[in-house]
Amino acid sequence: MAFLIVIIILAFIFDYINGFHDAANSIATIVSTKVLTPFQAVLWAAVFNFAAFFMSKYIYGEFRVGNTIAKTVFEQFITLKVIFCGLLAAIAWNLMTWWYGIPSSSSHTLIGGFIGAAVANAHGSFDVINYSKVMPTVYFIVLAPFIGMVVAFVITVLIVNICKRANPFRAENWFKRLQLLSSAALSLGHGGNDAQKVMGIIAAAMVAHGSIEKITDVPNWVPLACFTAIALGTMSGGWKIVKTMGTRITKVTPLEGVAAESAGAITLYLTETLGIPVSTTHTITGSIIGVGATKRLSAVRWGVTVSLLWAWIMTIPISALIAAAVYFIVNLFI
Repeated sequence: MAFLIVIIILAFIFDYINGFHDAANSIATIVSTKVLTPFQAVLWAAVFNFAAFFMSKYIYGEFRVGNTIAKTVFEQFITLKVIFCGLLAAIAWNLMTWWYGIPSSSSHTLIGGFIGAAVANAHGSFDVINYSKVMPTVYFIVLAPFIGMVVAFVITVLIVNICKRANPFRAENWFKRLQLLSSAALSLGHGGNDAQKVMGIIAAAMVAHGSIEKITDVPNWVPLACFTAIALGTMSGGWKIVKTMGTRITKVTPLEGVAAESAGAITLYLTETLGIPVSTTHTITGSIIGVGATKRLSAVRWGVTVSLLWAWIMTIPISALIAAAVYFIVNLFI
């Protein structure tokens, strides 16, 4: 029982880190357009991160993303040690990428850590992986930012054409107000997608321990605590990544901020409906690129974008390798 408690605490630590690591996703554009100060923005995002609990529970009626995460490895190969090592690896990679200001995916970090530890436990066998759950997530490494980019492009073009005769000063003031709504919508999507990942891991640990029979039996305090942890993490900020997301990819106006955040929110709601854990980071980055591309392709700083793409691609394999190494070390002592 003590080991299960340690894992649950570690999961909440990861969830908290996830919050401040991914705070930039929700607030980068609203801060860069000076609609809110950084402190106001993280408070705003944190409130809606937590509110996502009620959306997932009472609107969707289930925690689909959490269920997918818990089943990325076949149940018979899941042990408390595997989950423990996967979490340690995910926390290490998240902290490393946060320190260097790289907006990597906490979703993919967790999946990579979980898989890497399970493969190590199975002596290198990849038969532990539930490919029916993992492969859609892999596909959406590309699809999520692409969908965000296309939707953002379309929304921006529509807004520009609808508002082309509007008074520029009045229009900008209106878009600043609208950005509060679009940022809230994105934060709801972020909370709904990201908090559920940790809920799925805790549920898998409880099944492995024998506390519950199946993942859907997870007690209500688990999702509530997960949404609380990610909201608290968001309140802690993540200023290094805010700088990358808000200013280094392309310069964003309030109009473009509304388009990017709306596109990101739409993509996240779609993937939560499908139960696919995607990267909020990838999604909003794709949306910002889509907005920048409406001006001209050169408005997007493609050098920065290519660097981000490499970080996205490498997250799952590097996290898996770190988790495998951690497993072999931990196995010497436990």
